[in-house]
Amino acid sequence: MSTPFLNVNGIEVIYNHVILVLKGVSLQVQEGRIVALLGGNGAGKTTTLRAVSNLLAGERGEVSKGSIELRGERIEKLSTAEMVNRGVVQVMEGRHCFAHLSIEDNLMTGAYTRRDGRAAVAETLEKVYNYFPRLKTRRSSQAAYTSGGEQQMCAIGRALMANPRMVLLDEPSMGLAPQIVEEVFEIVKDLNSKEGVTFLLAEQNTNMALRYADYGYILESGRVVMDGEAQALRENEDVKEFYLGTGGGDRKSFKDVKSYKRRKRWLA
Repeated sequence: MSTPFLNVNGIEVIYNHVILVLKGVSLQVQEGRIVALLGGNGAGKTTTLRAVSNLLAGERGEVSKGSIELRGERIEKLSTAEMVNRGVVQVMEGRHCFAHLSIEDNLMTGAYTRRDGRAAVAETLEKVYNYFPRLKTRRSSQAAYTSGGEQQMCAIGRALMANPRMVLLDEPSMGLAPQIVEEVFEIVKDLNSKEGVTFLLAEQNTNMALRYADYGYILESGRVVMDGEAQALRENEDVKEFYLGTGGGDRKSFKDVKSYKRRKRWLA
């Protein structure tokens, strides 16, 4: 197999010089794939994304061990701006938009680092509107007065304005209605298949993520406890019971459940 687009090798992340959050996380992302980081709140998904995009310093965090490579190049010391120039853009959790700006002005801020001229930027903007027709309809609306789904689309569209090769997408389904969540994931799939954008996404909605991802990593307490092709993870009994809410029907008694949870902890 060719060199992965992104290679995270045994990283540890510490906050405030004392709080160990990631404990030897390793993962790979091949170019042109959708890879999901799965797990509950506090598992380390967001920290992993921030380690890749070099946003840890703003949270008083740092990669204390291990390495992160983009196309074989170590990137731990690069600035966030340099990461954007290399084609890696993060969409933060929580639908961050500039509330006082219009939707279109929000999108245009994503093209700030572009150096290929106005015509190319205008072409990308039209492409974003083709993928997010709602944004075109609301292009003049102040972002603060748009829906949560529209704000999430705006955040993703703003990242696309930088012409990224890889988008780090943090909790895209958070706080959105199921129908909007599906719409967002369908657009992610289209961007991946038609534009060749690689995605590394962190998501608590395991069921939805595994429907659209090619590969998945499950994190618990700062460690990768399981990984595999998305189809295989969907069929795994541990994943079914603990992350999809199905399976495990033959474990009726407390003793059975306690034993099974102990077996699951052993995986970590």
